[in-house]
This record gives sequence, structure tokens and C-alpha cells, in this order.
Amino acid sequence: METTSPVAPFTLEPPDERHSRAPEFYGFVAWTSTSVLFVLYVLWALLPDEYIVWLGVEWYPSREWTLLLPAYSIVLVLLTYFVYFAIAIARTPSFSDPNTFIDTKAHLPALDANQHLKHADPGGIPELYDIPIGMVNRVVYGLHRSRNEMRPSGRKLEQG
Repeated sequence: METTSPVAPFTLEPPDERHSRAPEFYGFVAWTSTSVLFVLYVLWALLPDEYIVWLGVEWYPSREWTLLLPAYSIVLVLLTYFVYFAIAIARTPSFSDPNTFIDTKAHLPALDANQHLKHADPGGIPELYDIPIGMVNRVVYGLHRSRNEMRPSGRKLEQG
């Protein structure tokens, strides 16, 4: 009997229970401790001093930290974004650097082999490779012409 349906490719068998359930417990502890700390933070920020002393807390930080902690946290997050973008911009190569369009994973054709002969074989599959940037430039922009060369119309190119 087939264990998968044509609609759902997943098996109908129960999941394998051999994996560790530790991440579930770590997540629950993290969620619970975060919730408790948030409740304590709100109580510390909103309760008058008399109630906090009545609860048995003899020392607690100044109330100005109820505003300073979130403010410093926001500044830290913004500073993190700023530093990340600054590092990304600093590591970006200039437009004239060939690393902007060629990387170490480029698969260029062999210089000694004629790639066009592979297309002539009816059963042959040509090798896949990246098109060299020089060939792309020739196709997109045509052959390089200097300013002193003649245009097809016969007129000289204007200097300026």
C-alpha cells in the first residue's frame, strides 16, 4: 500500500521521536524568563516606592533607568545597522575593479578548445560556462572605435 497521497507528498506515518526535544525546552525557558523579566520591569517602572519596599525589595536601580534602558537599546540597534552598512560599503569594490563582475567561482571556457565545434556534433552537449566579459561587451557595445575613426556615414566623429 502506498504511504503517500498524490496531493500531499509527505508520508502519513507518525514523526520519528528519536530526535532531542531540548530546543523545545530551551525555547520555553527563554519565553517564560523573558515574560517574567518584562513583568518585573513594568512593575519596577510603575509601582510607587512604598509598594516595592512593602514587597521586600530593599535596593533597586534609579527610576531614570526605566527610560535609559530602552533608549540605549534602540541606539545600540541603530548603531549595529549603521556599522553593518558601513562595513558593507567599505568592502564593496570600485566600479573599475574586475571583482565587481568576476568572482572565484567563474567557470570560463578553456582557451585551447574551440567551443563552437561542440555545437556541430548533433548528439553533443556543449559544456556550460560563463560568458567572458569581453565577449559580452563586443555583443552589447560592438567593436571598440576610437574618436578619430570614421562613422559608417563617412563623417568624422566630432570632438567634444
